[in-house]
Amino acid sequence: MRVLIVGAVMLATSAGAAFAQNAADGEKDFAVCRACHQVGDSAENMLGPQLNGLDGRKAGGVADYPYSEAMKNSGITWNAATFKQYIHDPQAMVKGTKMPFAGIKDDTKVADLWAYISQFDDDGAIKKK
Repeated sequence: MRVLIVGAVMLATSAGAAFAQNAADGEKDFAVCRACHQVGDSAENMLGPQLNGLDGRKAGGVADYPYSEAMKNSGITWNAATFKQYIHDPQAMVKGTKMPFAGIKDDTKVADLWAYISQFDDDGAIKKK
């Protein structure tokens, strides 16, 4: 019986680790986003809007960024679930978005990317835990 319990705990621990979010890995994965987006205290709008304070922000909510009508009218509030759905296939989720990106299909990379992006507050500082 002890072997079964230890085995189950080890299996659950390793499965949980597979789905854990890693902001350090997400920072590396952000390289594909960096051509169009910025985060951090000096972030500015580029081809895409800056992503500070994304968690909880309404889509189309960055001042001085010319969003598509589709994005402004999408009704999206960004969180882990909406980000995951969007980043897998932006054009499928928001028909008419200006984001010319095929998407990220790897769930681990998406989770890590969200861990990295969502740690920034509206001013680009890392949120205190």
